[in-house]
Amino acid sequence: MKYEALEFKPRIKWPDLLVQLCLHSTTVYGFYLILVNRVKLYTILFVFFTIYTSGFGITAGVHRLWSHRAYKANLPLRILLALLFTVTGQRDIYTWALDHRVHHKYTETVADPHDVRRGFWFAHVGWLVLTPHPAVEDRRISLRKTSLDLLADPVVRWQKIFFIPLFVLLNVFLPIAIPVYFWHESYINSFVLSFVTRFTITLNIAYSVNSFAHMWGNKPYDRFIKSVENRIVSLAALGEGWHNYHHVFPWDYRTSELGMINISTTFIDAFAKIGWAYDLKVATNEMIRNRARRNGDRSLRHLEEPDPSVSSE
Repeated sequence: MKYEALEFKPRIKWPDLLVQLCLHSTTVYGFYLILVNRVKLYTILFVFFTIYTSGFGITAGVHRLWSHRAYKANLPLRILLALLFTVTGQRDIYTWALDHRVHHKYTETVADPHDVRRGFWFAHVGWLVLTPHPAVEDRRISLRKTSLDLLADPVVRWQKIFFIPLFVLLNVFLPIAIPVYFWHESYINSFVLSFVTRFTITLNIAYSVNSFAHMWGNKPYDRFIKSVENRIVSLAALGEGWHNYHHVFPWDYRTSELGMINISTTFIDAFAKIGWAYDLKVATNEMIRNRARRNGDRSLRHLEEPDPSVSSE
């Protein structure tokens, strides 16, 4: 790629950096409030519940459905996923999905928005507070021409147009108002815990897929790429940490082999049973084993054993 030899010095985006610093410093105070028992138990449970229900908007929604088109969803499910994703506050669906497609198409090059070769902190959060490499901007522009499917979905268009008011309502106002109204949490505690701390934890779970799941873990499917299988990230990110598999088979709606802990796959399967999710794409056992035997690091024994579904005649 011609950009690899380009000398590039990113600039700090000070407003974005200040937002990150404010969020994380306030979150430290939020944990302090929990440790000194100054927050109602219901508020803590509500924060935990909101983090993991809204997370499906990322995993099953903007990631597996809109970014990778790994399955199809009817209108009610798409609306539900769009609302859950908006609760996470992670930009609009179109922008997130477009960036993710750039990441997969140009992974581990200078055109990768969060290129892990630039280090842990850049992949984790630095890419959000530094000006992007010119190659990233160029690839974003070029992929807009081939990502017309995103804006063809009225749910994506609607969420993009009304993102700011939806963000304020779903990510700020309601999370603060619910604890105050229903169990009389203080306004300041609700702001610190139910908005800032929840928001920051959600962000860092997503960030961890870009950093931890590209650096520390095994590579049973392709040892030549950076992405890895990371069990801890998978537990935190509802199944998104099986990243070596995902980068080898990005169109597989499961993002992992069967048997791996993957709550988001269970979520999609549940909606498939009632007909809301359909046309689920999966990699065959033969495809998985062949790739693992050819490129994997041999860290999973079952991939080295004969496939029981294939006769040995």
